[in-house]
Amino acid sequence: MTDSKLSYIDTGKGKETLLFLHGFCGSHEYWSDIIAGLKEEYRVIAVDLRGHGASEEIGESFSIEDMAAVIASFLEELEIGQVYMFGHSLGGYITLAFAERFPGKLSGFSLVHSTAFPDDETGKAGRLKSVEKIESEGIPAFIDGLIPKLFANSDDPNIEHTKEIGYKTSEIGAIGSLHAMRNRIDRNHVLKDTKLPVLLVAGEKDKVIPVEKTFSVKGSHINEVILKGSGHMGMLEAPGRLIEEIIRFVEKN
Repeated sequence: MTDSKLSYIDTGKGKETLLFLHGFCGSHEYWSDIIAGLKEEYRVIAVDLRGHGASEEIGESFSIEDMAAVIASFLEELEIGQVYMFGHSLGGYITLAFAERFPGKLSGFSLVHSTAFPDDETGKAGRLKSVEKIESEGIPAFIDGLIPKLFANSDDPNIEHTKEIGYKTSEIGAIGSLHAMRNRIDRNHVLKDTKLPVLLVAGEKDKVIPVEKTFSVKGSHINEVILKGSGHMGMLEAPGRLIEEIIRFVEKN
């Protein structure tokens, strides 16, 4: 734990530091295969977001911008100047907010199965239904309904372990994150205006965030990758390909 109350792992060493932010109801464990494939060449850090994994809850009400500020404080505590930041889903929303407010702390950034668009009205209503389900039935029942939808194949062997990761999410952390995601703003201008290199990663069979929602802005600074056959969990469904693309992105820049 750091003063910013985040649990994390910090492994490997190299000329670049790569920071990984997991998605909703996940933890640093989402990135285990990716970390194993990168730690020989880079310093790799993966955090548990507030109220997720082993990280503490910090109040019931917080925004995506608050979550980005916590990451900035975390990097200051570790005395890290710049990182390449990779954000999965919710972690991507935080990455965009971070890139908008703290661009000098980044060497580049990536959205992995994420989007710069805000929730539409259907999405906002869905967030409130999720809050109601957690409040009435608890985290385990919510996770059991959520996780299978994240994978391209309903019999994916990673589903049960991913559920076990999700069960560790606190109710306050999950509900606070749902409200934060529901209230987030459109950040396509960040993708368009940034001077940093960007990697956008989409899953060909992602039922949560379709390819076109990830590839929302074109530009010479933007690199697009589609993970064939993958759903919303490319770090578990196609880790080898994702590792290759991360290395290509970092080495290119």
